Amino acid sequence: MTTRIETARLAMSRRNLLRGFGGAAAALFGLKLSATPLMAQAIFRDYPFQLGVASGEAAADGFVLWTRLAPSPLEYGHGMPAAAVEVRWEVAADEGMREIVQSGTALARPELGHSVHAEVSGLLPGRPYWYRFSAGQERSMRGRAMTAPAPGASVDRVRFAIAGCQNYEHGYYTAHRFLAEEQPDLVFCYGDYIYEGRGRRIWNSADGPRENPRQVTGDELYSIDDYRRRYAEYKMDADLQAAHAAAPWFVTWDDHEIDNNWVSHLDQDEVPPAIFRLRQQMAMQAYYENMPLRASSLPIGPSMRLYRQARYGDLLDLNLLDTRQYRSDQPCGDGWQADCAEIARQDAQVLGAAQADWLDERLRSSEATWQVLAQQVMMMDLDRQPGEGYLVNPDSWGGYRAPRARLLETLRDLRGKNPVVLTGDEHQNFAGELHLDGRDPGAEPIAPEFVTTSITSNGDGVEQREDTIARAAENLQFKWHNAQRGFALCDVTKERWQTDFRVLDKVTERGGTMRSAKVATVETGSARLHLD
Repeated sequence: MTTRIETARLAMSRRNLLRGFGGAAAALFGLKLSATPLMAQAIFRDYPFQLGVASGEAAADGFVLWTRLAPSPLEYGHGMPAAAVEVRWEVAADEGMREIVQSGTALARPELGHSVHAEVSGLLPGRPYWYRFSAGQERSMRGRAMTAPAPGASVDRVRFAIAGCQNYEHGYYTAHRFLAEEQPDLVFCYGDYIYEGRGRRIWNSADGPRENPRQVTGDELYSIDDYRRRYAEYKMDADLQAAHAAAPWFVTWDDHEIDNNWVSHLDQDEVPPAIFRLRQQMAMQAYYENMPLRASSLPIGPSMRLYRQARYGDLLDLNLLDTRQYRSDQPCGDGWQADCAEIARQDAQVLGAAQADWLDERLRSSEATWQVLAQQVMMMDLDRQPGEGYLVNPDSWGGYRAPRARLLETLRDLRGKNPVVLTGDEHQNFAGELHLDGRDPGAEPIAPEFVTTSITSNGDGVEQREDTIARAAENLQFKWHNAQRGFALCDVTKERWQTDFRVLDKVTERGGTMRSAKVATVETGSARLHLD
């Protein structure tokens, strides 16, 4: 039964709640409320920048600066009141933060999990800057960002890293610390930044019982608070914070930011689409709250525009794609299958019509030396069945023969524009060449594809998996593979593209050793891979 006091409380507006219970809220949250309703002057009960800082979306005149206030990151409400808090940001031309060139304030709003997305402009192109945040008497760690070169400017070199698939439970983020030490111009994160499930602490492997080195808090993610807490747990990792603080990130998602193998408004458990849209909406909001994205990517219901382009002078155009949100349902029941009829559906989509048209226009109009497709799932149509027969992974481009052919025909027609495809998802390093039909390769490849392994997903791994060795023998376009954890470092000039696959000997323990497993290069004017 509802009491008169509860009825009165329900009748009070949020503003009156803060006015009437401001003293109690201040005591509870360690914050002093200002005279302005829904605004708090920050006096925190604990350090509010526990999730670190980040930059992203680098442009010629600026970038996005990100942080999220969370004095108690794993609590529901993350230790913050239901009020906006003012956060100050500063950008300096020097690492010591003595020459401040831009500054401003932003509101960390409760509607967005007290995250901040400050869009900074008015900076010089093609140079490093350093930044930090402050709220009340608290100051964040310092981060480093790089502006992109001016549009059309002559650019001799760009160095950037590729990373993704970082299952918290499968290992430590040692690779991120090594990535940070490289201080790249940018980082492309291809997705699976978080994993929505929760694994068993002890699980049966081929070698007997294994224990996850880390265990996440909570269970499967469904609510906005669930997703916020999972991001917080990942972002509390110091090595991941170091990678974010080292360079601006360009992020896209794959599936685990929402649910395994989702496409469009469909999940793998046959949840009614109207219900799954609710989960998508919450997951997309949490994704935006925790990534250094511009306001143009703010979700609208269960949809969020993530395909976009970053331009690095006359050297390369980075086309960031979304291969989940607009895709047709996976063929063959979403399981590895023989060559079933659905794979050849002419009306199937991977990018969707609008994104495909956008990409086609960007590719054809570009004057940059390299045309980069930064995306999630493998484009090589590998035969996954060693020996007799043919097996396809329907969650890759290989399960969508018609849209794959349309895109590769476009890339083939880009005479002298040097397309390169960057991919993740496989939890292995692959280097290969793209043909219209991998089972019958043409005389010359259309483009190279570099698949970057996971940061931690699938644990330590091995140098080469036996099943992949067998598959490589079936696929002439498949040139090299490795199944350890790490990241890729790309060094791009006007004459050649170099991808250095960096791998760790272990991630299930701290202190892994990093090495270069293989260097793959491509020269301008040719799509053929060379392996060192």
